[in-house]
Amino acid sequence: MVHAQFDPTARRELAVAAVEAKTVKDLSWREIADAAGLSVAFTTAAVLGQHALPEPAARAVAELLGLDEDAVRLLRTIPTRGSLEGIPTDPTVYRFHEMLQVYGTTLKALVHEEFGDGIISAINFRLDVKKVADPEGGERAVITLDGKYLPAKPF
Repeated sequence: MVHAQFDPTARRELAVAAVEAKTVKDLSWREIADAAGLSVAFTTAAVLGQHALPEPAARAVAELLGLDEDAVRLLRTIPTRGSLEGIPTDPTVYRFHEMLQVYGTTLKALVHEEFGDGIISAINFRLDVKKVADPEGGERAVITLDGKYLPAKPF
């Protein structure tokens, strides 16, 4: 049976434990996604508490990370999504906010894994928006965010 969360606390705690296990085992998000049999972005978002995993994927991820049966159950539970706070009122801006609520922690995790500690500049930055045909009908928006990576520097 499919279940949904009401209180996101357990998923947040599981995300902390999963990231700790990932770090201890020196695994990449790609390796975890490969075990799950799903895309790296979706799997990362799921492990970080933003998506539910199908049972086989949840079991594979839990096994790889050394997590228990409770973790499998939580990974399969539809989460209370949103990892950021503050709600914009403009509908277009809200949709970007919604995208970052679901994928913000995933983007952060993937950028840091790929580049290390630092930020993606919004000053030295390129943005491209294209309208393309959707093979299923209608149109799709392709948005490219292209920012210079700026590493954190100890001082």
